Amino acid sequence: MEDSFISRVQQQVEERQDELFALLAELIAFPTVSPPARNTLKAQQFLAEYLRTNGFETELWEVYPGDPNVTAIKYGTQRETHQSLLLNGHMDVAEVGDSSEWEETPFRLTLKEGRAYGRGTADMKGGLAALLFAVKLLTEAGVELRGDLLFHSVIGEEAGEAGTRACMERGYKADFAVVADTSGMAIQGQGGVITGWVTIQSPVTYHDGMRARMIHAGGGIQGASAIEKMAKLITGLQELERYWAVTKSYPGFPAGSNTINPAVIEGGRHAAFIADKCALWITVHFYPDEDYETVAAEIEEHLLAIAQADPWLRNNPPVFRWGGRSMIEERGEVFPSLKLDRESEGLKALSANHQQMLGAEPQLGMSPSVTDAGWLGRAGIPTVIYGPGELEHAHAVNESTDMKELVDYVKVMIGFIADWCNRRKPSHEG
Repeated sequence: MEDSFISRVQQQVEERQDELFALLAELIAFPTVSPPARNTLKAQQFLAEYLRTNGFETELWEVYPGDPNVTAIKYGTQRETHQSLLLNGHMDVAEVGDSSEWEETPFRLTLKEGRAYGRGTADMKGGLAALLFAVKLLTEAGVELRGDLLFHSVIGEEAGEAGTRACMERGYKADFAVVADTSGMAIQGQGGVITGWVTIQSPVTYHDGMRARMIHAGGGIQGASAIEKMAKLITGLQELERYWAVTKSYPGFPAGSNTINPAVIEGGRHAAFIADKCALWITVHFYPDEDYETVAAEIEEHLLAIAQADPWLRNNPPVFRWGGRSMIEERGEVFPSLKLDRESEGLKALSANHQQMLGAEPQLGMSPSVTDAGWLGRAGIPTVIYGPGELEHAHAVNESTDMKELVDYVKVMIGFIADWCNRRKPSHEG
């Protein structure tokens, strides 16, 4: 592919940026807030039709009622021998809260003083619009892609739901993937997050009047308050968190970023009862060189050891429920971590296109947040987070993104898509 030809396509981004912002305005106008969710159907239908118009075979399939994924592919002209690319983004946006605090209308795009305002401009309808516009300009210019180009617009990312996970369970593969979530055009990996429930259950329910017989000599009742026993486990979690802070680290993260947050506690029936059940909801952050299953196992091992040292908990140990496919449906979520492989050919190619277009190398590092990228990496697809928008504006009142950054992002992705999908697979070089 001649560089001069691709350069002319990239120049069109500036000339036709009104089309980019008109497309973003259409996406912003869909109020795809999660929670409550179950509201992305019309937005996903719009996106699927856009992709069909630009040469993709598309499928819209339900993950939850009213919340379908869109998976699409534009088959390469020499797909067996050339590299494939997967572009991923989520259609849902964070809840708005009290819209009276907004200076602009959340679901109407406002362009002002070089910034685009509206819910989702930064996280991440700006990224989705930019990818779609890049695809459109490549298609209209007749740019040949020898390798497959896949596009996934998913649901549920804001509520830890299984949009991208469900795509991976369907077996989609690619030689490289870009998740266009909020990174300020830095190339990033991420740590991971898993939530879990720790539950203590007494086999017997006692009246409050029986408490004296549990706690005094000669009372004769082998009973306990589940709330008081949970306090012992919470202390144990704090001890483990401090131990992790000393013994674990990862480049790109401040010390002690691997935390265990006791976020919600539920227990007891009524003031006239001894609490016979207590459940603790925890949120665990872990590093890219860790897996959520092994991290959960570490916590279980630690708490069960504490239980073994307690006469009552030894016979009534805590039980655990980890993760889930939806914070809305199950009150549980998982975001796998993602290492950043700086030696991968896809990352090098993306970096080169960024530098060629913008005159400086992209920042490489770790996202302080989490995205769906971990599910792609866990499925064996070399993946990076690389999208427009600043994290400080995501989820914020008066959410916005820099208009020039959106334009620049489209330019880089036009160059990268044309470059990567026209590279021969290593097994077919020569």
